[in-house]
Amino acid sequence: MPIKIPDLLPAIKVLNQENIFVMSDSRAMSQDIRPLELAILNLMPNKIETEIQLMRLLANTPLQVNIDLLRIDMHVSKNTPSSHMNTFYHLFDDVKNKKNYDGLIVTGAPLGLIDYHQVKYWDKMCEIMDWAKKHVQSTVYLCWAAHAALYHQYGLQRGIREKKLSGIYKHKTLDLLEPLTQGFDDYFYMPHSRYAEVPLDAMLAHPELNVLATCEEGGAFLLASKDRRSVFITGHAEYNADTLAEEYWRDSKKGLNPALPENYFPQDDPEQTPINLWRSHGNLLYCNWLNHYVYQATPFDLAKLSDA
Repeated sequence: MPIKIPDLLPAIKVLNQENIFVMSDSRAMSQDIRPLELAILNLMPNKIETEIQLMRLLANTPLQVNIDLLRIDMHVSKNTPSSHMNTFYHLFDDVKNKKNYDGLIVTGAPLGLIDYHQVKYWDKMCEIMDWAKKHVQSTVYLCWAAHAALYHQYGLQRGIREKKLSGIYKHKTLDLLEPLTQGFDDYFYMPHSRYAEVPLDAMLAHPELNVLATCEEGGAFLLASKDRRSVFITGHAEYNADTLAEEYWRDSKKGLNPALPENYFPQDDPEQTPINLWRSHGNLLYCNWLNHYVYQATPFDLAKLSDA
């Protein structure tokens, strides 16, 4: 089964070209099943690119998934057309009292150097994180959102690295029997692109958290709450092969003199085409989340969802 997304969303054309099965609203009307209800709170500047990256991973499953795209407020995006936002995005305030969700994904945001309480929508983020505990079976927090949720939910403080963690890194799977990492190799590769880091020792010591995968250079990559209602991913399993390259050239053009992403460009030559070393584990991670943390745990009647 595919994910179901609005008829005219740009992701449909891109994913169809990649032979990824997606279903438009009009076709889904003929399906007589209970699909999973997922929401994506998209905090990234280039929202269309992030939509495609996440939907590519969510479509690689036998489950049918309905997708709602959420926004925090009516802020005008500099990188995404207003027509796109007005057509395809729902305000969180418009759905919070109307819908429960089987799953929620909260993306990262370019806020790694800003104090949480200085983020203009921090109060709303806290409201969303508290709301998700009662109205969502399982929530995935990505990169900045992962650190924000660890701080808000468990009081874990982040530190700012002297050098940005940017590149492709080797990770160790800590629990091969955990459903979220079922089928993972002992070691795998994933991209990171962040300044902040929560100390690994603090996460390992917390009684309500399971640390599931780490890397030497960046600490924890994947962890989950013991009740599996929250998942924290500090890297970017959703990235395309060229995403780090685009970030590098963007910052170069701004005169920021960025360091080359580590273990990324062949022979450290930014003129060469990077190779994707994480695609299979990225797909497996999201399939495992949808299957084990969402589908097998969520109630058939979402009205019965609670934080029990």
